[in-house]
Amino acid sequence: MSTYANLPAPSPELGLNRYLQEIRKFPLLEPEQEYMLAKRWADHQDPQAAHKLVTSHLRLAAKIAMGYRGYGLPQAEVISEANVGLMQAVKRFDPEKGFRLATYAMWWIRAAIQEYILRSWSLVKLGTTSAQKKLFFNLRKAKAKLGALEEGDLRPENVAQIAKDLSVTEQEVVEMNRRLAGSDASLNATVGGDGEGATQWQDWLEDEDSDQAADYAEKDELDTRRALLAQAMSVLTDREKDILVQRRLSDEPVTLEDLSESYGVSRERIRQIEVRAFEKLQARMRELAKGKGMVVPA
Repeated sequence: MSTYANLPAPSPELGLNRYLQEIRKFPLLEPEQEYMLAKRWADHQDPQAAHKLVTSHLRLAAKIAMGYRGYGLPQAEVISEANVGLMQAVKRFDPEKGFRLATYAMWWIRAAIQEYILRSWSLVKLGTTSAQKKLFFNLRKAKAKLGALEEGDLRPENVAQIAKDLSVTEQEVVEMNRRLAGSDASLNATVGGDGEGATQWQDWLEDEDSDQAADYAEKDELDTRRALLAQAMSVLTDREKDILVQRRLSDEPVTLEDLSESYGVSRERIRQIEVRAFEKLQARMRELAKGKGMVVPA
């Protein structure tokens, strides 16, 4: 979409703090304004309408991008990829569906960021198994659940618990933690210069307009995800459904060993069933989401 050539873009030259201040100048839209602009773009390909839709959601894209700070990639590039996802969302947004652009755009923004991260991290770094990729995207959440927020290596008991929960080896947990921990940014880090104009990451994240751009969207997205998941589960057999729920959808995942004993098959057979069920479920969710004009990130 060439109409976005004059958008502010994060770059080392511009400076991240300056970029964040720049995008705050664009006003958020009331529902009626958003609907009319979206109709002008959908019906008449009005570039000015599309530009306003994008600029009013740049803060949302940046906020989501900040959630991916810990992957060792330049923050400016992650935000740029988030903006690409946002532009794709605007291009495909249908205002007649009845939900807000922020809700729809969150899927596209996250999909664009995750695709960029996976492109940037070689398979040698990531590992080739689905469990290792799951570890890549879930390690920090697992650490937070255990209260293991300190810097440096994890304690042995925490390594063992995370390895068990995410079905990877303890060595993989240690290596991934060291790789990601070296680039994590503190929410208390100062953005910009010293003095009265200086801000911290956490100050910027506390968006006073989050009722439109975050709170509403996150609740609506969660409801949509749950509905899609419930509908998609019908493609699984009873055994696939049970294993997938116990392995990936439970707060305390059951071990391969326990399930192998329960079903009387090998651990490797349980792992194969789990992977196949997840792939079937993911494919069905994408089909359902496409029918609703949405996208399910990989």
